[in-house]
Amino acid sequence: MIQELAYVGFASPKYEEWRTYGTGLLGCQMVDDGPDGAVRLRVDNVNYRIAIHPSEKDEFAYAGWGMANETDLRTFVEHLRGQGVTVTQGDEALAAEREVVEIYWFEDPWGNRHELVWGKLTIPNSFKSPRKMDGFVTGSQGLGHIVLIVPNLEEGSQFYADILGFRLSDRIKSDIFNLRFYHCNGRHHSIALAEVPGLTGFNHLMLEVANIDDLGATIDLLPEYDTDTLLSIGRHTNDLMISTYISTPSSLQIEYGYGGLVVDDLSWIARDYNHPSIWGHHRSERYMTAPPGIIRPVETAPVEASAEAPAEGLVDGQPQAEPVLQP
Repeated sequence: MIQELAYVGFASPKYEEWRTYGTGLLGCQMVDDGPDGAVRLRVDNVNYRIAIHPSEKDEFAYAGWGMANETDLRTFVEHLRGQGVTVTQGDEALAAEREVVEIYWFEDPWGNRHELVWGKLTIPNSFKSPRKMDGFVTGSQGLGHIVLIVPNLEEGSQFYADILGFRLSDRIKSDIFNLRFYHCNGRHHSIALAEVPGLTGFNHLMLEVANIDDLGATIDLLPEYDTDTLLSIGRHTNDLMISTYISTPSSLQIEYGYGGLVVDDLSWIARDYNHPSIWGHHRSERYMTAPPGIIRPVETAPVEASAEAPAEGLVDGQPQAEPVLQP
């Protein structure tokens, strides 16, 4: 069983800009670069959890999912192979780069890469933010959460819930939103899926701070880093996170939040919501006009849609930001 979002990797021609963005604004700590020059950021005592690799274009490179131990990892790999998933064992060089003891990887039905690992390098008392802050909420809840864009939510649920074993926390569905939220530990969701027909990719990474003042201080710093507020501060209906959404040097978004719910599988009941926020999260002009993250087209079965009602998420055949993707 997957235990946590252990790390995440992106690629970008603007990877060098993450050195100041990731440290000065987000409050992450810089560690040694990866073998390819990747900028690597620490958010807790795990040596690094975020990597931005050099590339000619923005890409979602991988999400790393932590297992409890080697036995659980190998048993889970056999489970996936039994379900028809092609799983490849990473070599020693890849394990060394990710700073894990053992690693396997596979792709979801739309080509998004996921890695399964155990033994991520951890250095006690090592995290020291370059700015004054109380740090991030990680521990047993892992790095944070990610939101992936998928062309078909039912197919996404079959893969991520039925095969990978993520547990449904709740869903948000309205005339413009269609998202499902899944947990693998106490964090309300470590992954969410947002449906946009014809597209797949990565919308945002959520980082949760331990003190609401750290959230406020980050908002105050945005002008110094030429960073846009995509969604104003607000509070979500489902996980009760107080957060803002901000741009990055690359195409993905960062949700910077405080106070998310912790779920208990013994008592948790999945709910249905028709709006993503209790208050706030007002959309900026850039949010309404920019692509909803790192996206790429995928082939999907034809969807019947009248001229009066284009397929959700597309207008004149082009991806639109509005139908996606707050939580």
